[in-house]
Formats: sequence, C-alpha cells, structure tokens
Amino acid sequence: MKLAMIGLGRMGGNMVKRLDQDGHEIIAYDVDANAAARLAGECRQVHPVNDLTALLAALPAPRVIWLMVPHQFVDDSIGALLRAGLQTGDLIIDGGNSNYREGQQRAAMLAEQGILFADCGTSGGIWGLKNGYSLMIGGSDEAIALIAPALTTLAANDGKAWAHVGPVGAGHFVKMVHNGIEYGMMQAFAEGFELMQAKEEFQLDAHAVAKVWQHGSVVSSWLLDLIADALAQDVELSALSDWMDDSGEGRWTIHESIDLAIPTPVLTLALQARFRSRQRDTYAGKIVNAMRAGFGGHAIKPADE
Repeated sequence: MKLAMIGLGRMGGNMVKRLDQDGHEIIAYDVDANAAARLAGECRQVHPVNDLTALLAALPAPRVIWLMVPHQFVDDSIGALLRAGLQTGDLIIDGGNSNYREGQQRAAMLAEQGILFADCGTSGGIWGLKNGYSLMIGGSDEAIALIAPALTTLAANDGKAWAHVGPVGAGHFVKMVHNGIEYGMMQAFAEGFELMQAKEEFQLDAHAVAKVWQHGSVVSSWLLDLIADALAQDVELSALSDWMDDSGEGRWTIHESIDLAIPTPVLTLALQARFRSRQRDTYAGKIVNAMRAGFGGHAIKPADE
C-alpha cells in the first residue's frame, strides 16, 4: 500500500524501513528534512517531501497518514494537515504515546469533517525494525481496513502481533496499561538484583545469575536478556546513574486506577520508585536504566551528572 509517515525519529524511521522492506511505498516527512533524505537514500520506495501539501498531493485517496511524533506535537500536526487539504475519507493514525482521552477528542473533531482517526499503541522499541512490533490499534472497522496491510508488515510474529482492540481510544488505553505493567516488571527485577548485590556473604555474580535465569526460569524474558547484556559489560553498571525519567504513561495508568477504584499497588509503587530515583543513586535504578537503554534506546543520564 501507499501511505505517509510523519515523524522519522528513532521509531518512525525504523518503521519506514520495515514497511519499505515489504514493498510498501512511503511518503516521508519530518521537520528535519535531512531525516527524510537519509531514509530515501537507504530505501527503495521512500519518497521525501518538504511540506505537507506535497505529502497529501503524493497520496491516492483515501489518504493514509501515520503520525510518529511526540504526543505534545500531535495536535499541531493534525492542524497543519487540515490546512494542507485533508479530505473526507482520509485517515490519520497516531502511533505515538498519546493520552487516550486526547485521541477520543481528536477523533470527534475530525469526524465532523468526515476524516477518520485511529490510535495505535506501538511497542517494540529500537528492535522493532528487525523483530517487528506489537501493535494495539483502536478505531472504526473502516479505518482499520485501510491500514491493515501496513499493520501486518510492521507486526512481529510473522505479522500476527497486532490487534484491533476496540474503538478510538482503546489502542492508547491498552498501551498505557502495557507501559504501567512494564514499569512494575522492571522495578521487580531491579529490586531483586539489588537485594542479591547487597548479600555480601555470598559474593554473588549477578551476571551469572541473570544468565541462569534466561533459560528455563519462569522469569525469563526480554527484560532479563537486557539485564544480562548490560551486566556482561559491567556488573557494577558504573557508567549509569540511577536517575529514571517517566514519559507519562505510568502516571496516566495510576490516574485511571484511581478513577476506576481498581487497586494497582505494584504499578503505583514502580512509578513512585522513579520519582525516588531523582533524589539519590541506587543500584536498582541503574538496573532499570540498563533495560531502558537496551530495549528503547532511551537517553540515560551519565553517572557523573
């Protein structure tokens, strides 16, 4: 299929490459024109454009435009597309980490003009190009039918790792919960490894333990693999600080649990641990940062700052 990708950063750029590898044709745009030009040089069917008017002109109707921009820029991007000439039947997909309530509001606004909107939670990080992504998309049946070929290409597990999870808002709601769970899993690993490090009596080899747990253990996982990789380089993780950022989804998850009166003590405390990390260094925080750097390429504050 032929579609546009707006936002060619760490995630969007790799998604374009994966789509190109499967024969899709992509109209590529980024505020950094060099990003689109670089992708065009690496791919067979990627066509860079310098403005959104050109982007819309290059697409057949109904036009499919995928946004991979930070959530704070989604409204500006939609506004610019409207000014450039979006038409009835066109589809916008927000594939970033937006708040699901904002997605519902955007869908309602666009529906008044006959424009479709879908929200797609996207997981897979910097490994998605090679391994594929886990995609949770919300929207109408009409919208999902338009984008389904691209979803199948992007999805892991031979194209099976995507699901139409519900109406608009459902995609980002599911991804929000996914990220809340992710916080809890990472924090549990981090606390366990810190506990072992503190048991000086046994002089435990944390890397050896991680390697053992990678095979046949009920806690074996991609996150554990990332820990093992990091510990193989430096068991003390001396290059990392334990300062942990949060990008919003964890907070939204806890807000939702409060609104619904659903107890989420593990998820809540994992978020609180990130707040605590900004006050003093701990080995547990370094463990979490090792995982974050490994799966998502997140910027990590150096140990000496």
